[in-house]
Order: sequence, then structure tokens, then C-alpha cells
Amino acid sequence: MQFSDMTHTISESNKPSRKKPIFPVTDPLRNYLKHHGREVKLPVSYRDLLQHITYSVPLKDKNQQDTLWETALYDMRHWDFIRDGLVQMYAILKTEGDLSYTKHLDVARIDFCGFANSSPFRIRIVNKFNDNYDHYYIKQADASRIYGLELEHLLSPNRITYFTHLNTLVEEHIPGIPGDIFIRNFVNDPQTNKIRLSKEFVKFNERCFVRLLGDMRSYNFVVDITPDIEDYQYRIRAIDFDQQSYEGRKNLYIPQFFKENIAFVDLCLKYLNKESIEQYQTEERTMMAFRVASSRFRLMELLNIMAKDKISVPDKLIQLKTELGEHFHNLAPFLKCHSMGQLVKRQLKQTLQKNLSLIQKNLSKFED
Repeated sequence: MQFSDMTHTISESNKPSRKKPIFPVTDPLRNYLKHHGREVKLPVSYRDLLQHITYSVPLKDKNQQDTLWETALYDMRHWDFIRDGLVQMYAILKTEGDLSYTKHLDVARIDFCGFANSSPFRIRIVNKFNDNYDHYYIKQADASRIYGLELEHLLSPNRITYFTHLNTLVEEHIPGIPGDIFIRNFVNDPQTNKIRLSKEFVKFNERCFVRLLGDMRSYNFVVDITPDIEDYQYRIRAIDFDQQSYEGRKNLYIPQFFKENIAFVDLCLKYLNKESIEQYQTEERTMMAFRVASSRFRLMELLNIMAKDKISVPDKLIQLKTELGEHFHNLAPFLKCHSMGQLVKRQLKQTLQKNLSLIQKNLSKFED
């Protein structure tokens, strides 16, 4: 994907569907989750949290602005069961279910967001000794989101902790500064290393397109800042996986085309030349190819299940495979795809085949 003077392609038309349907978890996917330790019996379900809400109040930020979240409140008849279950669930996420460290933990707040596709609950757990807190999320189990989480775990530089149980999905909190807040407060900060930030946005852009993760508008990813020897390093991490290979428009899988990300695009155009951008894209494809090679059996198992699953609608599949085929000037292989899972497999082969061939060639030399 080329970064050029492309501000004319960033427009209001690059918007995902307003409400994506929830796709059920099929038996083959459920068996995959069990085999790889993702399916765990959980003490509280998404339905428990939803059906026992007594009332809720809007949650404001420190500037008294609406956050689109509401704080959910529960009747005392249900609270002990919910509280104990949520603390146990945190232990499952953090200590493989070791409950010996939960006596000093409590549930400080339960927030609900009906605005998002998955209508998530955000659980705040607090340490009663020092008031330190942490968060995790409980959502409806959606097959496309689970595929997105698993592909992130296998193909990105980030590891993801999540569990499922029947129709409930539990995810760890991914720390970082939300992209829209980073744009507002940090992009123009003199201490921000704009060249390194631009490099990371190019790599993030490439990761999303290669594995077809859509809707990476600035509020759907975070920026993680790490102090380095003399400066800072940046990592952009996706936090919303609802739009894993669901949409039909190719540009919805490329973060550079969203108007919400134009500040990052402008940095890339200002601080990076064509040769540097191509170098960073190649670096990211090479690292993804190494990850494909190291997790090839698990990845192939996942993609084979995904290939037989329904995680989009026919019109979107036809549109996306046509646009991708035209983009790569290689229409025939894409038109043979009959599901979004097959299309993801084809996309990985199309974008990483050269890098995988070089890796295999070098391995052969080493073995000789």
C-alpha cells in the first residue's frame, strides 16, 4: 500500500457499517478454543450482567464530558454473586484461576457501553491495600471478533489474553493512549518523536491490511509509549476487533484512508520519503512472515475453520474480493474465494509470499 499525497481519498464515505451483526461461535471454532485453552468455565456470564442491571447513570470524564459509557448499578440481591464472580474472573485472566490473591480485591465499578457493536461491560478491579486498579471487558461472544483476536495474537507483535465460555467473551485491558486523545494531546508535543511515530503508523497500517482488520479509526486503537535510551519508541495496538474481515470496501481495512487518522497520515507525508515508507512496509511484512512460519500449524487450523464459517454477508464478500483482486492486478485467485476466511488466507498468501519464500530459502541454506 502506497503512501502518497492522497488526502483527496480520505472522506466521509470511508465509514464501516453502523451496526455489525453478532455471528455465533460454531462447534469447530469452539473446539479450536478448547484445544488452545481459550474456552474456560466462567463464574459470571454476559447475560448475568445485562439482565440484572437495576439502573445506570452516565459516566463523565474528568472534564465532565460524556464518555458514551454508563455506570451500571445492581440490586443487593444479585450483587454478592456478581461481585464474587467478577473477582474470580479477574483471577482467571491474571493468575490462571489462583484465588489466593483475591481476598484483597474488589469490584470498584461496572461500566456499560450500548454504543459499541459488542455492547461491552468494562470491569474495574481495585486492590484494597493500595487503591491500584485494573480493567477488563466482558462482551457477547462474536465469531468474527474471536477470529480477530486470535489473528492479532498470532500475526502481530502483541500477545492477547482472552477467554470464552458459551456466549460470553472476556478480554484483558490493552493499555495505551487512545488514538483520538493522542492526536489531541500528544501529536504536536515537542517531546513526541514524529519520525518514529510515523514509522509505527506505516507498520500498523500494513499489519491491518495484510490480515484484513477493518475500522481502525483513531478511537479503535491505542498508542503505547516506551522510553528508550535517548528518546521514545511507539507501538500502535488495535483494541477493537469487531470488524475482522466483515466489510466489503477495501479501503476500510487500511487505516490511512480514515479521516479520523489524517493527523498520522500528515506526519507520514511530512517526515517520511517514499523509500523509507517502503522499507518499513517490507520490515513489517517480513516480521509477519516470520510469525506465520513459527505458528503455521495453529494458524492453518484457524484459517481452515474460518474458511467454512459465515462472518459476513455475500454482497460484502463479492465486493471485497473484487476490489482486492483489482488492487493486486490478480483477480482470478481472489474471485475463487467463497468465504471471508478463504479471502484472509488468499490475502496472506498474496502479501507475504515473497517474504515467506526468502525465509524458507535462508532456512534451507542454514540446514545445508
